[in-house]
Amino acid sequence: MYYIFRDNVRRLLNINTIKIDNIFFFFHYKITMVLLVVFGLLVTKKQYFGDPIDCIVDAVDSDTIDMYCWIQSTFTIPALTGAGIGEEVPHPGVATHDFMKHNMESKSYTVRHHKYYQWVVLFLSLQAFMFYLPRYIWRSWEGGRVASLVGELHLPLVEPNLRQKRLSVAVEYFTRYFHHHNIYAFQFFFCEILNFTNVLGQIYFTDRFLDYGFLNYGPRVSNYDESETHSGHDPKDEIFPKVAKCSFHKFGPSGSIIRHDALCILPLNILNEKIFAFLWYWFLVVAIITALGLVYRIATFLPTFRTYLLRGRSRFVAKENIDHISHRCYIGDWFLLYLLAKNMDAFVYRDFIQQLSQHLPDKEKVS
Repeated sequence: MYYIFRDNVRRLLNINTIKIDNIFFFFHYKITMVLLVVFGLLVTKKQYFGDPIDCIVDAVDSDTIDMYCWIQSTFTIPALTGAGIGEEVPHPGVATHDFMKHNMESKSYTVRHHKYYQWVVLFLSLQAFMFYLPRYIWRSWEGGRVASLVGELHLPLVEPNLRQKRLSVAVEYFTRYFHHHNIYAFQFFFCEILNFTNVLGQIYFTDRFLDYGFLNYGPRVSNYDESETHSGHDPKDEIFPKVAKCSFHKFGPSGSIIRHDALCILPLNILNEKIFAFLWYWFLVVAIITALGLVYRIATFLPTFRTYLLRGRSRFVAKENIDHISHRCYIGDWFLLYLLAKNMDAFVYRDFIQQLSQHLPDKEKVS
């Protein structure tokens, strides 16, 4: 496990020198993706949490009953997961066959089957992929444009001739393709919408994955844990039981069918219940942050706001030079200038804006 964290996770944590997105994007493709990958790796480590399932029944071989119950699923009775349920129930959510038969006939209780544990690792891996997908799409569309324009200009010390050559290339490119960057910007804006759609979709699909028990899982866990009496049903035992039942049928000596009730211990649910409680709050935080990012994006369609943002990024640039350029930029031009400001050295960017303002023709202000 040490080598997995050292090599794979450390590689995921590497931050690119050239920034082609923003902090709202960063929460998706970097922080959330890494968290999901780490959670998936933890779930696979049997030496820390034991076998995913261990079933107890005298008449059936342990390996056979473990495999059967893993494949066929286990079940519990959610109404019996609370404290003080009575001595006739040995574990939360678990009852004898006679108890179940009597109460099922009177419809006093319902049975909840658990199959999700077969797919937790795959589900977390797919979620990690989905949080990275908008970033992958944007990188493909971006095509290294910012990196090509910046080159070595992100360094504070560059050989003078190379510095001037790179500046000339950037100024010439921007002058030639001025007013031709709207598609470039709208591709990024589309990926920002994908991020927001994805986090909402992940909340919905996680709820489906956990048999519609995820939407209110976080607050229920917090309320139960903070309660001094721990009254009512424990939401963790409802969705992530540590002990569940599994029914195994086989032929007896006379050919009749014999039913064996197995008690199954699910050690990984000690980890699963905490992972998904954390994810409930984390997805909520990411959704709120992404929504604020979309509000910010809508505000950038205002030319005055764009000028204000560009001034903030260009602290060493003369105000008249920034205004001269910003008032002539379409939103795509502004977006590329803003990315260059994030990546170029501040003094180099000052020279870039000064040269660019001299090359741009005087035109009427455009939005």
